[in-house]
Amino acid sequence: MGKNVLIEDRGAVRIITINQPERRNAVDRETGDLLYEVFQKFDADDSVSVAILTGAETENGGAFCAGFDLKSIAERGTVGRIEEGGENDLGPMGPTRMLLSKPVIAAIEGHAVAGGMELALWCDLRVMADDAIFGIYCRRFGVPLVDGGTFRLTRLIGQSRAMDLVLTGRPVDADESERIGLANRVVAKGMALQTSVELAEQLSRFPQTCMRNDRISMLQQWGMNHDEALRNETRIGVETMSSGETFDGATRFTGGVGRHGDFSDD
Repeated sequence: MGKNVLIEDRGAVRIITINQPERRNAVDRETGDLLYEVFQKFDADDSVSVAILTGAETENGGAFCAGFDLKSIAERGTVGRIEEGGENDLGPMGPTRMLLSKPVIAAIEGHAVAGGMELALWCDLRVMADDAIFGIYCRRFGVPLVDGGTFRLTRLIGQSRAMDLVLTGRPVDADESERIGLANRVVAKGMALQTSVELAEQLSRFPQTCMRNDRISMLQQWGMNHDEALRNETRIGVETMSSGETFDGATRFTGGVGRHGDFSDD
């Protein structure tokens, strides 16, 4: 896809790496456009089920993403795509307005700050090294959140905590991130990608129609009232049962698979 974005497939798992280590994996307009294209192709590719988004290692260690590349504005006069956009449009950081049909895991080493934090918030799950840092660092420079950060952060951790992080821009370490629900897993330094691959492989082994439909029902319920959400969940659930996956699962359970919460045969 180009030197700024690297792709590696490990079975049903696709690893997508922002490769701008000299800029701490900051995203310029070219890289954002590439990321958008990469995730379009991931969503349409039946050979892969889960994506992992991460950043290339720098000379000083891990770095998920330092946000939009402000140096590219100063050097080339090239800004991100900041025009108004809705669902599935190209965002300033690339894929942040996309609603994919498959899950994405953020493997976070080092800093995930400003637009880099927004990229991590866009992902379904966040695996964070124990020395990694989140933060709305762009607060210092008058750069707004335009990649979903204001509403995704609020929905993930609640308005009171989100307001603290957005107004102050302060760094948030791994312990606090896990405590407030920002990080789903905290692992040892250098282990975020390996743990993310293991998690992605687990997800890829589940019946995919059911998992993806339950995921999309969760995403669609925002803005629905109780009755609408129930009806939508039921409609999507009927689609899953009609696919045959539920019957196949019941047959495997009857045959002795997965008893007592055992996931080893999935």
